[in-house]
Amino acid sequence: MSRVGKNPIEIPSGVELKIHTDRVIVKGPKGLMETAIPQGIHLDINGEIAEAKRDNENQKTRALHGLFRSLLANAISGVSQGFSKELDLVGIGYRAAIQGKVLNLSVGFSHKVEFPFPEGIEIKVEKGRSQIANYVATLQVTGIDKARVGQVAADIRKVRPPDAYKGKGIRYRNELVRIKVGKKGV
Repeated sequence: MSRVGKNPIEIPSGVELKIHTDRVIVKGPKGLMETAIPQGIHLDINGEIAEAKRDNENQKTRALHGLFRSLLANAISGVSQGFSKELDLVGIGYRAAIQGKVLNLSVGFSHKVEFPFPEGIEIKVEKGRSQIANYVATLQVTGIDKARVGQVAADIRKVRPPDAYKGKGIRYRNELVRIKVGKKGV
């Protein structure tokens, strides 16, 4: 059996699961999420514990067992607590501002970069200083869908990844950026 798939999932108070033939609807205080149930897998709910069980031992069913369990656990965690990623803008003059559903980034280009973010994702901008550098703005990307939060954070980072020589750019909080030495004099 899959080691991930056989782990039980605790259902916190305030979260309810509705099982349909091909999907599970997870409803909680932060929102509503849907997770598809793969063929050959069913869900057993006993009180406040849910378990993913498989009907047969096909290779495809075994492969999807742990995946379904992880997706359901992430959906339950997302509607009860939510997920967040933090990004730091490191560099002199690097700024971020939010106008409606658009994040405006000023990150060293000759123009401002407009980044429209999708429904269900919330971005907050904080200004401050950090141990990394003197000039830092922090972006906090939050939402109930773990995959969407991670993808939006990766797309924002892709606008200006950290530079290898000065360390300027957009990086995840606590990301280790190795700084290269550069040219040496004779």
